[in-house]
Amino acid sequence: MPKPLLFLDVDGVLNPADPHPGTDFKAHTLLGFRVLLSRRHGDWLHELARVYEICWATSWEEDANTHIAAALGLPVLPVVRFAGYEPQPGDPRVRLMELFSGAKWAPLLRYADGRPFAWLDDLIPSRLVRNSRVRRDRLLLPVDGQQGLERHHVDRLLARPPRPALLPELAGRLRRAA
Repeated sequence: MPKPLLFLDVDGVLNPADPHPGTDFKAHTLLGFRVLLSRRHGDWLHELARVYEICWATSWEEDANTHIAAALGLPVLPVVRFAGYEPQPGDPRVRLMELFSGAKWAPLLRYADGRPFAWLDDLIPSRLVRNSRVRRDRLLLPVDGQQGLERHHVDRLLARPPRPALLPELAGRLRRAA
């Protein structure tokens, strides 16, 4: 059985806006932007890679492999494409108030194609987080964009990774038996 996917954002997750003083973030200039990165994040992602197949889910797209992965000591990772994504029949509807924060949802679902997944991002609509709590095949972990990825996120991902959904017929039997 393949590992669950871990969709990973960059800005706000690996590149926090205002990390706690005394943390080990170093400033880099990448593509003309000031980016704060921590080798600790690279270590944590190596740890997570034992359980997950990590994929970039960021507007950096391929540039994440070129610049972010290299700075954190990561291998080249698969990339979910958002630029130019054309809505397809069956895509979930995104509410008007979630047009920006929910723009990644349909491409992530298409990429996962039924595989269990976790998603680390600083802009996950709260409705999606709430709805995912009742699913064993999805784990949506919002990250404080000011602080970025913290150890408790890693611990949560390792403690209970998403698992395949129950077979529909088994789920129906369990509901009837309850």
